[in-house]
Amino acid sequence: MTTQPVPRHPTFEKVAALQANVERVIRGKSEVVQFCIAALLAKGHILLEDVPGVGKTTLAHALARSLSLSFQRIQFTSDLLPADIVGVTIYNQDAQEFEFISGPVFTNILLADEINRATPKSQSALLEAMSEGMISIEKKRLPLPDPFLVLATQNPIEHVGTYPLPESQLDRFLMKLTIGYPNTIDEKKLLRSGGAHDALEHLEPVLEAQEVRDLQEQVATIHVNESLVDYLMAIVHTTRSHQEAALGVSTRGALTYFKACQALAMVNGRDFVIPEDVKRLAGPVLSHRIVMKDRRLLRGDMTPEHRFIQRIVSEIPVPR
Repeated sequence: MTTQPVPRHPTFEKVAALQANVERVIRGKSEVVQFCIAALLAKGHILLEDVPGVGKTTLAHALARSLSLSFQRIQFTSDLLPADIVGVTIYNQDAQEFEFISGPVFTNILLADEINRATPKSQSALLEAMSEGMISIEKKRLPLPDPFLVLATQNPIEHVGTYPLPESQLDRFLMKLTIGYPNTIDEKKLLRSGGAHDALEHLEPVLEAQEVRDLQEQVATIHVNESLVDYLMAIVHTTRSHQEAALGVSTRGALTYFKACQALAMVNGRDFVIPEDVKRLAGPVLSHRIVMKDRRLLRGDMTPEHRFIQRIVSEIPVPR
């Protein structure tokens, strides 16, 4: 008896083309690339936390070049001012009026490089942009381009001269991801090719802005069975009631978790969510939204919250 193949979601070809294009530069990291695309489709933002030299900035450039979208980069430093991010109003003597000069935040994809090197005041300049897609300046609210994605990077090892992101800022990121070192085979290919620079320079866009917006609208149509909603909520509620957690996942976190599962299903060509989607996204979506009671666990361990989430997931029965 032959089994019928599962029909692909109509958007699969476009999403698959985007993933393949990014993986021409970022090799051997299919899951990370899938998660980044899912975050884009779910209208979420990404925090890449990893050691220097593993391709965080390259991944951001590859994603931006694969889309016909505007792209800006901000190198966060201790002397960066909020006006350097959102823009400034100046007096135009020729026109005899005040004129707003927009900052680099007015773009489709914003790379916030080493975001934890800026002061909390400068970091907070992104809060409104990330949560509402708007900027308030001079008693006016200005919309940002649509789609809008912040892809921030930070180094988890070096702490001198850095300002840890507060919980309110972390909660605005849909996912917190690590890239990690490539495997031996992929790293050898990278050495032979001379690095990812040439592949990045020759990368052509595969999706237009309107196509991205259409994909984002399609995410809401992905079916989520009631038992999976209960499963997702059981994971979220456990983070709030667990004796090891001082702060559990917020309602915003639960909403973004739900939407991320829908987006990941679409990335994999399905029009329905499966338990594996919920399990795979638990760490990337939830780990940065909780605070452990024993903060000493943070020393010498990059991902204690991630391991805590994985332990919760392993203990909760998976619905059939």
